[in-house]
Amino acid sequence: MEAPERLGEVVQASTDRFTAQCYRLYGAPPLGSLVRAGEREPHVYGIVSSVTTSSLDPTRPVVARGASEPTEEAIYRSNPQLERLLRTDFEAMTVGHTQDGTIHQYLAPLPPHIHAFVFRCTPDEVRAFTQRLDFLPLLVGARTPPGDEVLAACLREAASAHDQPTEFLVQAGRKLALLLGGEMQRLNTILRRLPL
Repeated sequence: MEAPERLGEVVQASTDRFTAQCYRLYGAPPLGSLVRAGEREPHVYGIVSSVTTSSLDPTRPVVARGASEPTEEAIYRSNPQLERLLRTDFEAMTVGHTQDGTIHQYLAPLPPHIHAFVFRCTPDEVRAFTQRLDFLPLLVGARTPPGDEVLAACLREAASAHDQPTEFLVQAGRKLALLLGGEMQRLNTILRRLPL
């Protein structure tokens, strides 16, 4: 069984979302990825909803450094301190948790602890979590500006972990049709972003 990749630590948490700081600059998982906060139970599961790279010190804004450099890579070679002055964070929308070894696809009673390790879920974990699609109402109801993009990215990411990705996406499309029955334009926008 593949070991999950440890990406970083929780630096901010609430019951519906958490933010993790990555150990490596630009080391965030892709939009829509399933991640798990917590080394031991209870685990809190989240879907990556945004990724940000910024200055470690908010009083020192990032400035352009590449005017005389031939490539973007050369900027980092000429300025090795950038790796220590910048940080990459990602935010995850909470979609479930574990309790006594059972996965529950609703908000956890408590958010993950600050400094809890955050792992990118393995394909086996993604398949186990997405066997049921009871977490979709949390994403549909998020109503954040990129919410539908996150939902579509989540389904694309999850489908790649399944042996029958098209069947998984068809099942997810049916569930979305039930959830968004009165919002056909929104449903169609999401479905157009899926490789069906």
